[in-house]
Amino acid sequence: MEIPFTKLHGNGNDFILIDETGSVVIPDEMKGEFARLFCDRRFGIGGDGVLFLVNAEEADYGMRLFQPDASEAEMCGNGIRCIAKYAFDQEYASEICTIQTLAGIMEVTMGYDDEGNFTAAIDMGEILFDCADIPATGEGEYQKEIEGYTVYAVNTGVPHAIAFVDDIESAPLSDVAPKIRFDASFPEGANVNFVQVMSDGAITIRTYERGVEEETWSCGTGATASAAVAHHLGKTGNEVVVTTKGGLLTIHLNDHATMEGPAETVFEGQIVF
Repeated sequence: MEIPFTKLHGNGNDFILIDETGSVVIPDEMKGEFARLFCDRRFGIGGDGVLFLVNAEEADYGMRLFQPDASEAEMCGNGIRCIAKYAFDQEYASEICTIQTLAGIMEVTMGYDDEGNFTAAIDMGEILFDCADIPATGEGEYQKEIEGYTVYAVNTGVPHAIAFVDDIESAPLSDVAPKIRFDASFPEGANVNFVQVMSDGAITIRTYERGVEEETWSCGTGATASAAVAHHLGKTGNEVVVTTKGGLLTIHLNDHATMEGPAETVFEGQIVF
């Protein structure tokens, strides 16, 4: 048995992509275990998750994401850019397409620039601040003191916890982040983002991702969530450049949030049984 796959990444947030538009390749009951096995960086292909490109009734295509702990995530900003690039390169989609996720339908505008670089802009929809068991303050912010940090709750397709720090390099990703991630305030768990606001109004973030259970090089929904909270608090404008460990993303904040960034194909291969 041979299973074709494509490896892609968005700012270092890397994925194994399985094309199921023609037929089901991995049965649904086996998708989680498949991700657990093949996301392993020593005994598998390696990745932060497995993307399944599937057909959809209400959109051009659908995306399902299974993570290294075998759980299924609602959506992923970097993952959508990767799956959009694959669909574009395969000529499944043109410059504008819609992708259905468990968090809703996302519209993608994409293409290559004159230098051959692929970029996709994702309409991330409305930002939700009332999304966790955290009370609102008088200013309408949902925040709570957790492990000595003021943590803000926000949902950009998946739940996020945002904490501002003075020095992003010393952010406690290994010890404090897991405690915030599993705090009872987040019934479904949360990705944890430490955020430093820079002097020019940009922000730098580091993200501990649930499901991966460690720091990832980039998180598109985390960048969007961090920018939204920073803007809501008056720390930035409504166009925010976000530096992640793997590169830059640009977040545009109006009635909806739009995330813009790159995606790259790393290699193609076959899993042989």
